[in-house]
Amino acid sequence: MRRRALIALSVALLAACSDDKGPASALADADADPQDAASDADPRDGADPGLEDVALDADDPRDDVGEVADVDPDAPQESDDAAMDAAEDAEVDPGLGSWASAAPIAVGPRQEVAVVALQGEVLVIGGFNEALQVVPTVEAYDPATDTWRSLPPMPARMHHANAAVVGDRLYVVGFLTGLGFVPDGRVFVYDPEEDEWSEGASMPTGTERGASGAAAIGSKIYVAGGLRGNAVVDFSAYDTGADSWEALAPLPVPLDHLVVGAVDGVFYTFGGRDRNINSHTDAVFAFDPEQGAWSPRAPMPTSRGGHAAAVLDGRIYVFGGEGNVGHPSGVFDSSEVYDPAADRWAILAPMLTRRHGTGAVAVGGRIFVPGGADVQAFAAVTTVEFFTP
Repeated sequence: MRRRALIALSVALLAACSDDKGPASALADADADPQDAASDADPRDGADPGLEDVALDADDPRDDVGEVADVDPDAPQESDDAAMDAAEDAEVDPGLGSWASAAPIAVGPRQEVAVVALQGEVLVIGGFNEALQVVPTVEAYDPATDTWRSLPPMPARMHHANAAVVGDRLYVVGFLTGLGFVPDGRVFVYDPEEDEWSEGASMPTGTERGASGAAAIGSKIYVAGGLRGNAVVDFSAYDTGADSWEALAPLPVPLDHLVVGAVDGVFYTFGGRDRNINSHTDAVFAFDPEQGAWSPRAPMPTSRGGHAAAVLDGRIYVFGGEGNVGHPSGVFDSSEVYDPAADRWAILAPMLTRRHGTGAVAVGGRIFVPGGADVQAFAAVTTVEFFTP
């Protein structure tokens, strides 16, 4: 019943946005979460870094997502022709790969999280829980023991965080806060040896954003696109050694909720959207830091945003996403792999549980996809599954 109520709440929030009404009224009718009383303090004040019950902002960048309810499930997506062409060019991997389940997230459902691998563990960073509360928590999954443990919470509650690992440290380089999706450009660094967080140089004023794509090449973390009220073309690099930012050639088009990967020193972007859930693209772009310019690559067989990606053995795997007008959930179960050397795609075995709002990471030859949502917009789950090529 709790889950049904939350899905109904998500629909109400989307409808409120599409009718230009203050969506905070939709929350007023929801049951109060028993943790609310303990969640008002900011963890930076030294108080309990619990959960945050936040009010929706009237300028929520998801204002247009209410249109999803009016989409004809049989209508083609704008990019169907391009996607079909890409699918025709893609090969079906004869191995297809296989999916299996792992221990669910121990602390409960999470979506719009960042996911990275650090010292052989899968880390799930921030996000929303099933009550639409923003959390500062970091959970670590050990594939060797199929168990979870908690790491020190972040200095701020966040979702849609831009995160990457350089060396033996985790970097969060910009994120979104609250249900108003407010961009925050602060940088936080987790040192596993000290088991604590510190703060780095923030994104330059005016470039703050979350829901970006972030990947490391050498000592630099490249951050592409994201949300700052609207989708942006911003592209920049954070030098972890110098603790400084550098502006780079902008994306060819505005994108948020994109995924990225880096192979052989080249940075790739896959799909994403321009604010609206259904405005997603199948476009793939490559940026070579040596050349300092973008170039197009073979498009994804499936156009989507809010998906997950991971790099394994020189290939980039892409899973799930939302904006699927052909399924009642609005979520994709598509699994595809891109070979940068050949500039070709292969279609893999579909996900066991279709999801968006999560991330993917390779550990020990397998790719883990923790949490996310199995319904478009809000419907956080504890599901953890892994793909073996």
